[in-house]
Amino acid sequence: MSVLPSGGVGLELREQTREWESFGARFRQIEENVERVLRGKNAEIRLALVALVAEGHLLIEDVPGVGKTMLAKSIARSIDCSFRRIQFTPDMLPTDITGVNVFNQERGDFEFRPGAVFANVVLGDEINRASPKTQSALLECMEERQVTIDAETHTLGTPFMVIATQNPVEHEGTYPLPEAQLDRFMMRLSIGYPSVQIEAEILETHSAGQPLGVISAVTDAQGIAEMIEQARRVHVAPTIRDYIVQIVDATRSHPDVYLGGSPRASIMLLRAARAYAAADERDYVIPDDVKLLCVPGLAHRVIVTADAVMTGRSPAVVIQEILAQVEVPVAERS
Repeated sequence: MSVLPSGGVGLELREQTREWESFGARFRQIEENVERVLRGKNAEIRLALVALVAEGHLLIEDVPGVGKTMLAKSIARSIDCSFRRIQFTPDMLPTDITGVNVFNQERGDFEFRPGAVFANVVLGDEINRASPKTQSALLECMEERQVTIDAETHTLGTPFMVIATQNPVEHEGTYPLPEAQLDRFMMRLSIGYPSVQIEAEILETHSAGQPLGVISAVTDAQGIAEMIEQARRVHVAPTIRDYIVQIVDATRSHPDVYLGGSPRASIMLLRAARAYAAADERDYVIPDDVKLLCVPGLAHRVIVTADAVMTGRSPAVVIQEILAQVEVPVAERS
């Protein structure tokens, strides 16, 4: 005969269930709002919002015209918070991003003028068109969420997310992103071309005006901050943590890999898995969460050898092989 939980325990379980259902409902509300603008890209939108809730940054890499900038703008429009767009160009200076101390003649002292990075959501459009010197201005703020100018540290707000776009096809006038910066992005996504049916719907939508004009904010910065805090409380079993470490470690020893994932990759994969589980209204991570996030979360950190490139093997293919080889943890039966 089964024993029902006591009243106090049962009430606590119901409250926890409602808490995660509330998280999922708020997440879906943002998701559906973005989908009104970017049609037919449900999986990509969900991963982008997972990166937001997991306090990560997003690199969107695809050919022109598929909606990279539109995705970033619609996420920012769905949140009532500060948004800045940086159009990266070869002549841009690091101070254009971080800010600069300017001498105030009236006060006879220097005052700090914040750069474009001081916002909750920062869109770095065509990030690979800026020089390496300018790109390096993002390293500190993306990792430590702060900016240091003339030995003075300025803290960035919460949430803080950098959404960068780049075109992988056009190489004239561009500078490849250094590995140190690529490693700071939680995920790299590709939007891809829409289906014929979805593209016909897009034409109908654009004939009525700007698509971004039909959506408004469904939450604010405080709401996202609460979701971030709640996602941190998602339980990760020791076996799941070991599973993440084994996957990342396997990228370092694979014969076709020149450079594998770093410990930062393991940390970000763990945080993303927590956020993905919370979006699915769960307070615990399962192996499928990790497996789904491995390619977007690891492929941009892995460099395959020259011989592997010659045979057409990509980081995504190598990661899928690793996922097939690493043993998936199984829940122990009581």
